[in-house]
Amino acid sequence: MSPARSPRLPLRPPVEVALARSIQRLPQGPRLAYEPKFDGHRLVVLRTDDGVALQARSGRIVTGVFPDLAAAAEALPAGTVLDGEVVVWTEGRTDFAAVQKRALAGHGRAAELARALPASYAAFDLLTTAADDCRPWPYERRRAGLTDLLAPLGPPLQAVPMTTDPELAALWYETLLASGIEGLVVKRLDQPYRGGRRDWQKLRHSETRDAVVAGVTGSRARPHALALILPGDDTPVLSSPLTPAVRARLAEALAALPAADEGARGQQAETTDGTPYLPVPPSLTVEVQQTSTRHPLTTVSRLRGPE
Repeated sequence: MSPARSPRLPLRPPVEVALARSIQRLPQGPRLAYEPKFDGHRLVVLRTDDGVALQARSGRIVTGVFPDLAAAAEALPAGTVLDGEVVVWTEGRTDFAAVQKRALAGHGRAAELARALPASYAAFDLLTTAADDCRPWPYERRRAGLTDLLAPLGPPLQAVPMTTDPELAALWYETLLASGIEGLVVKRLDQPYRGGRRDWQKLRHSETRDAVVAGVTGSRARPHALALILPGDDTPVLSSPLTPAVRARLAEALAALPAADEGARGQQAETTDGTPYLPVPPSLTVEVQQTSTRHPLTTVSRLRGPE
């Protein structure tokens, strides 16, 4: 006779993910765990009795745009739900622009991009198994379950590295930047997984980050602000108004992008705050600075250029 399932199982999308708050210094103390913070695309993997579903942080189902990861996740036992980050490696570094190119592409190009830009999945939490809702468990127990589950499988599904040694964590923080690792995530070993709560801590090298341009307010010729996709998220946020110098450089770059499809010409989308914008092909990357206030501002510093 099979064991009785928790009344909260099976877990179905949308799954609310755990979050992290920014800190300025590396904390030290007993019962802390440290993980590298990858610069990628947040993804929940749900292995169901019927197949695999991949969910972005927003709750959107993106299984079709990551066929390589969906195929790999078929090897997981039914009932498994993982939280982690999709990354694409280019010449030994994580490539945020490449992973966003994958995430924003239509299903028609998904197979082609999976071959050209193969994705890896850096799993950092185990939410459920077929028999257990693991979210109330302490992180230490979830981590053990995660590594036991993924060790036999290997790439592209792998657990992120973890240490409880603050000196090793400090070494990671200083040396992994060369590989595109943007910082560290710090968790308590006794901490449950609480979706929507900022129980974790994140330490970045800088509040300067790369973002992919998803669209503009105003027009391509005279952009006023940008709709941006930031690392770890898939929902566009609105930048602050552009400076004249950035606006001029972006107008040149936007003019060189392909025209919108006939059916999409003039259509608008909306950012997280409901601001309408004109979508553009996800081919431009900009450097942005973010404040860590309650209502953060995203300021575009410069254009990094087409991929």
